[in-house]
Amino acid sequence: MNELQRTLEWHDGTVLMIDQRVLPLHYEIKSYTTYQGVADAIHTMVIRGAPAIGAAAGFGMALAGLQSTAKTRSDLLRDLEAAAAVLRQSRPTAVNLFWAIDRMLRTATDESHDSANDVRNALIREAQQIADEDVEINKRMAEHGAALIKDGDTILTHCNTGALAVVDYGTALGVIRRAHEQGKRIQVFADETRPRLQGARLTAWELMRWGIDVTLIADNASGHYMRKGKIDICFVGSDRTAANGDVANKIGTYKVGVLARENGIPFYPVVPTSTIDLSLPNGDLIPIEERDEREVTEIDGVRFAPIGVKVGNPAFDVTPHKYVTGIVTENGIAYPPFEVSLKKVVKKQ
Repeated sequence: MNELQRTLEWHDGTVLMIDQRVLPLHYEIKSYTTYQGVADAIHTMVIRGAPAIGAAAGFGMALAGLQSTAKTRSDLLRDLEAAAAVLRQSRPTAVNLFWAIDRMLRTATDESHDSANDVRNALIREAQQIADEDVEINKRMAEHGAALIKDGDTILTHCNTGALAVVDYGTALGVIRRAHEQGKRIQVFADETRPRLQGARLTAWELMRWGIDVTLIADNASGHYMRKGKIDICFVGSDRTAANGDVANKIGTYKVGVLARENGIPFYPVVPTSTIDLSLPNGDLIPIEERDEREVTEIDGVRFAPIGVKVGNPAFDVTPHKYVTGIVTENGIAYPPFEVSLKKVVKKQ
């Protein structure tokens, strides 16, 4: 099967996505022609990573326009609002999801569109624009972040923030990728990232494909390597960043941030400005998704935990801003106080 050029693509009214649940053992492409299918793909993590989720939501709204049989703009807008409600429910933490849906609804309500078909065409163009912008933003973040990496550095990363987490190139892993392209000799330690093992399945796979030296470690081993002086710098992603610099990211990121601070290691989230939520004063207000308990009690459908045991499975945690050295964005690096610097980088958009 031919590989997609991007994590997700629009082809004549069909959204194609790499199924990230089966990598690296299998490479499969899923196709969707309905917004309900896209919502399910987001919820079941066929696609994941905040920027990729945002782009998927944009394409989902474009599909909703094509699905609607409305003849008038007002009827089409009603159908789009219904589709938006379904897509919003797919994953609650990633702010890019809501950002992209709101952007698509603003496009739909633009008074310059004379007919329902004008709106449909505008939605397709806007969804593609969201996807194209993401690639450019990632490359700009990579340039800013790569400047923080010195030749010979060993880098710790958590979860997956590469091309698979975005439309193309990557956020935190994009920074590492760019440093490698610049000829810097680097090594990466990748946390396995339980319970869904995005680090083991996706990050290790991407880094090996790019020819970057990677060592896969258990989540519980990161503190050991920090204490032994094996880690020089940490880069992670973010699904939502509050106005004060608190960072919501994949579960386990908080522990990495605390351990990095304890061991004097710089800790940088890499965050497109679309992921910065200035409406939230702090991370305590970020909704945290709780996922199916079987992600914790089973591997590939085989149960290893006692039947009946209670399970907690938050998909994300919040790293308080005091553990954050700086936040890499496409408009530069924000440093404390984040209440000031984040407003500046967002304003530059």
